[in-house]
Amino acid sequence: MPQFVRQIPEGDTRERLVCPSCGYISYENPTLVVGAVVAEKGRVLLCRRAIEPRLGFWTLPAGFMELGETTEEGARREVFEESGARIRIDGVLALFCVSRISQVQVIFRAGFDGPPAFAPGPESSDVRLFAPDEIPWRQLAFPTNAWALRAWQAAGDGPLGPPATNPADDPRGVHWSLDAAQAAAAVP
Repeated sequence: MPQFVRQIPEGDTRERLVCPSCGYISYENPTLVVGAVVAEKGRVLLCRRAIEPRLGFWTLPAGFMELGETTEEGARREVFEESGARIRIDGVLALFCVSRISQVQVIFRAGFDGPPAFAPGPESSDVRLFAPDEIPWRQLAFPTNAWALRAWQAAGDGPLGPPATNPADDPRGVHWSLDAAQAAAAVP
């Protein structure tokens, strides 16, 4: 099997992995993360991570989209895998770009499909509903969790407008975690 080499293919402007034997170009593209802010009577569903990265921290139920799925199907699957919850999707709440790890995150606003029922999945050690004043802001796993929760609070129960995007102070999504100042600013 030939070794791929990094070079700029003819007619391109970026370095790519190219097979020197046959010229095949292996494109490396961002990954797509899908998930949801699942709310019930003003409370939001969060999962405590049972896996790395950020083991023990709280997160929205979300994960990598699989081949052959729509974004909505992927979000429903991820929410079910992590929380055991069946959901109905209201619409796109947020679209975030995390350039340092080449991710695009599509976060939906959702509610339970039927009476609220949830339990930890294999990637979660705990799953709970939190009122806005109970959200563990300083224990959120990722900055995008705080961004999505702020978008959820801003949207309320009314019709969704354009999706929220990265905050002005982090347009490329380059911060790994909430430092103390960011966490304090995240608390509404």
